[in-house]
Amino acid sequence: MNYKILLLLIALGLSNYGYAGEKKIYAWKDKNGVLVFSDTPHKGATEVKLTSQSLNMPATNTDVFNEPTQPQQAAFKIAISSPEHNQTIRENTGSVYVTSRITPRFESGFTIQLFIDGKANGPASDSSTFAIRDVERGEHTLQLKLFNSKNQIIAVSQPCIFFMHRKGLNLGN
Repeated sequence: MNYKILLLLIALGLSNYGYAGEKKIYAWKDKNGVLVFSDTPHKGATEVKLTSQSLNMPATNTDVFNEPTQPQQAAFKIAISSPEHNQTIRENTGSVYVTSRITPRFESGFTIQLFIDGKANGPASDSSTFAIRDVERGEHTLQLKLFNSKNQIIAVSQPCIFFMHRKGLNLGN
């Protein structure tokens, strides 16, 4: 019996040898329902008829896959809208309202931090408007920093100088 199986395998091998010059493709679905293509026949497979005899693809330059890619990030800009540069603010309580303008647009996860005279005025916030209280008389400098969702600085405003005028105390007797 083993002799018959061996003879059958040799006959099948020789029959496939005669077809070696012909390129045939077979298709079938595996046990998971996935379509499988092969050049060897399989039980339940059907032969795929090709419309073109040429199966060669031209060589393609794949060097672009080796180059590291950097995601293109929009160039953000932040500016102080108010107060205006060199503006004098007359406010006896020392209150100043700072508004900002961001281009192209403020995105989710971004935060802004206000600096007055080089010191952070509270933590970074998702608001573009700030209220500063009890600012002393004299010249002050404002600046804004824009942070992305990874807490990286992506834009810094130009410094804005303003002058606070407050009513002074009359200490005379």
